[in-house]
Amino acid sequence: MNSYLEASARQRILRLLDPGSFTEFLPPQRRLVSPHLAQLDAPVSFDDGVVIGRGALHGKTVFAAAQEGGFMGGAVGEVHGAKLVGLLRRAVAERAAAVLLLLDTGGVRLHEANAGLIAVSEVMRAVLDVRCAGIPVIALIGSANGCFGGMGIVARCANAVLMSEEGRLAMSGPEVIETAHGVEEFDSRDRALVWRTTGGKHRYLLGDCDALVQDDIDAFREAVAQALLGLGASAGLTLDGLEAEQRMLRKRLEDHGGESEPAEIWRRLGVADPAALPLLDAAAFVQAVAPHRVGVERMGGE
Repeated sequence: MNSYLEASARQRILRLLDPGSFTEFLPPQRRLVSPHLAQLDAPVSFDDGVVIGRGALHGKTVFAAAQEGGFMGGAVGEVHGAKLVGLLRRAVAERAAAVLLLLDTGGVRLHEANAGLIAVSEVMRAVLDVRCAGIPVIALIGSANGCFGGMGIVARCANAVLMSEEGRLAMSGPEVIETAHGVEEFDSRDRALVWRTTGGKHRYLLGDCDALVQDDIDAFREAVAQALLGLGASAGLTLDGLEAEQRMLRKRLEDHGGESEPAEIWRRLGVADPAALPLLDAAAFVQAVAPHRVGVERMGGE
């Protein structure tokens, strides 16, 4: 098995796409580094922690970006964000079949706070521009850092989110919540609680992710192909789709806004034995929760 969790950014992107098809834009040889980190005596990476380029998936041209969690937790700075925005704009110009975002990030790089925040906002706008052009955007989450902060919002701006059980998705990370509101609010050391709250299984059951797959790059590859097939002509961004998404989120707050324990939400959704869910593999979990999963109305043209 080719573990997605254990692979580096380049390994993920090379194994996900058709063999020999990937061409990297702005590779490390260009030494395009952050202009801010050296001033703080912080280490730099010659690709600024993100791999971008063009390749093929089952013969169709796709643009892809993979964040490197090994460098500053995949956090976004000015150059990192600019590379993502440039990739997304080029995808529109060249009429790509899809854009794949392999997200592995804790959010904005604190060393470049304002520049990083601006960069993430530009990435969000570029993702929506891609969708307005009728090009689907697929987010993949299955790495050790998960997907948090502003990039968590970017993920939910995509047409589809694909996760493994090991992946995590949220706005604020567990440590951030604990620091701001205390351990009584959220104990970041309780790893079972962290995954019950932000992990792939919980996100799938609540409709925040569209497919739950095994920790295997080939499984992600096939999930991407299935997601693109399912989207068909509905990759665009519509007002009806956005309003449907808002209705779904509003109903979730009405139904579960008072709950603090994810397992209780699972029980209220009709799952007979919530304690058994964490023990199931991805395929068995999907089958077990199929009748109880929250209905999904995404921002496309459904």
